[in-house]
Amino acid sequence: MFAHALTDDAELRPLSPWHADEFLANLDRCREHISPWVGASFVATDAESARKVLQAYADRWARDDGGLWGIWQRGTLVGGVLFVSLSTARGVCEAGCWLEPGAEGQGLVTRAARVIIDWAVRERGIHRVEWITKAGNDRSIAVAKRLGMSRDGVLRGAAATPEGRADMEVWSVLAPEWTT
Repeated sequence: MFAHALTDDAELRPLSPWHADEFLANLDRCREHISPWVGASFVATDAESARKVLQAYADRWARDDGGLWGIWQRGTLVGGVLFVSLSTARGVCEAGCWLEPGAEGQGLVTRAARVIIDWAVRERGIHRVEWITKAGNDRSIAVAKRLGMSRDGVLRGAAATPEGRADMEVWSVLAPEWTT
């Protein structure tokens, strides 16, 4: 089984449909914390919808256009990183993350994102890695900065939310700029 150590007590592993119960428990612990920042389709509310989210990403992995990995700390799923999209034909992917509050501040997301971005750039030939987040998501923007990304700009009113339209910030790093 693939596992990549992030710290002495945390590791990055594939997150598969058979992890639905763990994924749902993780979402239950961080639902309120992440709901302003992630799409409603990601935030599963029961075991079946959790399995469907994970299956959708497994299908994307099989089609070579996305992927999902969990961050386990001391044996508990606490968050993860993902490729929202991945196109080797275009040489572009979009990375993202989520994390429960109790695991924040330890560099887990930054370390995990470095692993998948490095793989995309070095193994898959991705030229541009994007990080797109709602404006005001300071923790996500901080990760983009720690990853050496540049702020490309703001897409004003680009995302529909229950509260109305939201601005989205676009950050990116290009393969020639990427260092781990």
